[in-house]
Amino acid sequence: MKKFLTLIIIIFSTTSSINAEEIKRIFVGNKDAKITIIAFESLTCSHCASFHKDVYPQLKKEYLDTGLAKIEFRHFPLDIAAFNASKVSQCKNDGDSEILNSLFANQQKWVKGNSVEEANKNLQKFLISQSFNINFEKCINNKEIEDFVLNDRIDGVKKFKVNATPTIVINNKKFEKTLNYKNLKKALEKLI
Repeated sequence: MKKFLTLIIIIFSTTSSINAEEIKRIFVGNKDAKITIIAFESLTCSHCASFHKDVYPQLKKEYLDTGLAKIEFRHFPLDIAAFNASKVSQCKNDGDSEILNSLFANQQKWVKGNSVEEANKNLQKFLISQSFNINFEKCINNKEIEDFVLNDRIDGVKKFKVNATPTIVINNKKFEKTLNYKNLKKALEKLI
């Protein structure tokens, strides 16, 4: 699967002409906050799911809900299942993080299967069980969303040298410390 995804990225990087303004970025917080956190994540990454469970709630409470910061979720799919889940999370194109958060919170319910088809079936079943009203086939076959997701990954590598997930960037500077709330808070407090 990794070879396939690499091939898609290589082809995309030579043929893409997506207008990023057409698709809304998934973000939480004050869009005009002076602190911008970018989270490069793969929806099949267990460390990313741990970030959403253990770090994100405190971050949201203390910095995002108070207007001090915003977080932008960027796609960095590590496999085809994550690639399709990323497309689904963007499908409503409303900038809302509800589907993304649900996919991370319930990762073990849908991340399974020995083939792309099996993984897609599990993802589709999960979405139905959570009452997300989206057209699954239309979402995973949407060329603009596909380009948007791949462009996130390419930008992550080019601009921030992302090579693992989750990777956090704060005000365009890669966060290099161990990713836990204590370290993240220290970095954010210096910017307030």
